[in-house]
Amino acid sequence: MASITKLPSGTCRVQIRRKGRCASETFLRRDDAHRWARQAETRVDQGLAPNTSSAARLQTFGDLNNLHIADICEVGKSPRRSKAATLAALKRDLGSEKIGQLNRQMLIEYGRKRADQGAGPVTLGIDIGVIKMILTHAAVVHGLETSPCATATEIVALWTSCPMNLRSCMWSLPHS
Repeated sequence: MASITKLPSGTCRVQIRRKGRCASETFLRRDDAHRWARQAETRVDQGLAPNTSSAARLQTFGDLNNLHIADICEVGKSPRRSKAATLAALKRDLGSEKIGQLNRQMLIEYGRKRADQGAGPVTLGIDIGVIKMILTHAAVVHGLETSPCATATEIVALWTSCPMNLRSCMWSLPHS
């Protein structure tokens, strides 16, 4: 049986002790804690190591995208037409990229590709903002251990440092 404790920070810590094995994890939502506990206990019963958090199983940007969509749908705020189209485009174009390989240059290349397809500065800004939102959501809500948020913050800082009429300069940076 799992033990779930609400911490002063508002997060929930779940601990399992089963067949001589112990595991613990911290979640923002109690439902996530219950889900993780059931999965971990099942794995111990099968003779396997207790599972790691859901964030540890995330491998690609597409996984993060799916997790974000699932979470916003779970709270009753499913993406409307524009956001759904942006999320679908990001999944199509960046979904197969490994999380650890997402970097500034890759995002610049994505921006160039979108600009070549006819996307204007505002659309590119929205795309970069949604990428930042997905990465930040995974880090804050699900405790993603890598630091892709620095990449998103870096690219947004680069984006905002260009004057409005020169934002296309970002996509004309030299290839490295």
